Amino acid sequence: MPILQDLIIIMALKFYNTLTRKKELLKPRKGNKVDMFICGPTVYNYSHLGHAKTYLQFDIIVKYLRYRKYKVFYLQNITDIDDKIIKKALDENINTEKIARKYETEYYKDMKVLGINSVNKYARATDHIKEIINQVQGLMNKGFAYKIDDGIYFDLSKFKDYGKLSGRTTLEAEDSVSRIDDNKDKRNKGDFCLWKFSKENEPSWKNPFGKTGRPGWHIEDTAITEKYFGQQYDIHGGARDLIFPHHEAEIAQMESLSGKKPFVKYWLHTGFLNIESNKMSKSLGNFLTIREVLEKHDAKTLRFFYILTHYRSPIDFSEENLRNAENSLRRINDFVLIAKKSKEKADKKIIEKAKKKFIEAMDDDIDTPKAFAVLFDFMKEINKKGTGKNVYEFFSEIDKIFGILNLDETELTKEEEKLIKARENARKKKDYGLSDKIRQELNKKHGIILEDTSEGIRWKRQK
Repeated sequence: MPILQDLIIIMALKFYNTLTRKKELLKPRKGNKVDMFICGPTVYNYSHLGHAKTYLQFDIIVKYLRYRKYKVFYLQNITDIDDKIIKKALDENINTEKIARKYETEYYKDMKVLGINSVNKYARATDHIKEIINQVQGLMNKGFAYKIDDGIYFDLSKFKDYGKLSGRTTLEAEDSVSRIDDNKDKRNKGDFCLWKFSKENEPSWKNPFGKTGRPGWHIEDTAITEKYFGQQYDIHGGARDLIFPHHEAEIAQMESLSGKKPFVKYWLHTGFLNIESNKMSKSLGNFLTIREVLEKHDAKTLRFFYILTHYRSPIDFSEENLRNAENSLRRINDFVLIAKKSKEKADKKIIEKAKKKFIEAMDDDIDTPKAFAVLFDFMKEINKKGTGKNVYEFFSEIDKIFGILNLDETELTKEEEKLIKARENARKKKDYGLSDKIRQELNKKHGIILEDTSEGIRWKRQK
């Protein structure tokens, strides 16, 4: 039986629900089965650090839910048809499908490196054109949508609850930068496009609306979730900037079509990512892709960096903050490896107390900063009283949720020891070219990462 399982059944998990603006007990619609949808990427470029934050923090949430014995079906869409993809394809003079497939593949690679592996199903927009057309037709049949020269639009004047998620009114809709469709013939300023009639050299699909076209942005999500979950489900999430208008539009679409409320029971949103206190943007020259950061830093360090901040809070990315996370993670790894080698057993009461506090923190809206404060206090206490194999077992169980520890580190081979000593000698002689060459060899051929610290050289194996 898992080491924490005896405590799990007496705890109560709460989430902060953006819809109700308060913490609520998690009560899935169907027993312990949780249907969860997170907005996926628009695949027109390499994934950036903002993507990493959102998808990693939801990876932790899903893994904790599963640890708590909830049966989670985690669905994520892939937006593979969009204005940005079309523009990229035109700029590079290749078709949109090649652009979309290339960056979809790269997205999966980035997620794998980061250990984000909790998604059950990735659903492409272009694989669900039939479902999208059916929803658009249904909204037209019920009087919630209308046709003008460039497409089919949702009529916001027909949906009185618009704004209940974001707290914004219809009149504010036009000031958002998040893909509000522009046409002078719209009935209301905030009306958004459900189906876009195609322009020359754009991908298109046959439909019953009189002209070939393609999906609008918002409709793909409700079409996909209705197919897999039905008209209502448990959890929908994404980054905070999607609350308005994207998630607001989803609610309007599905509740108008189904006549059922609420479309989603719990809405979860991750906080913004800043780069050295500034918003990340290409215009500021601080736009960082996941792969750029991982050229210099370990993936587990990046995971830990995000975990140390609550998922709803903003986070400030900087080299200094990442180094601080790296040092803290090294302390945990060193502590766990010492416990692994111990032939003794630590005081069970100390471990039980830490387990209880850890679960209480995680049950409170996945409060990872508080959870790790509990773990660091536990480490201090254990260091005073004496560690043991059961401490290692405790951290091994926790790491099934977090995926940050190097629990299977092995001894160096004689060849590896020889290379590390050769690199150290090269550094002493200030032969930095040879030093870098040996470091690269250790990394590529042996999967060993070297870290130069004030205490000397540290090494760890990549998984």
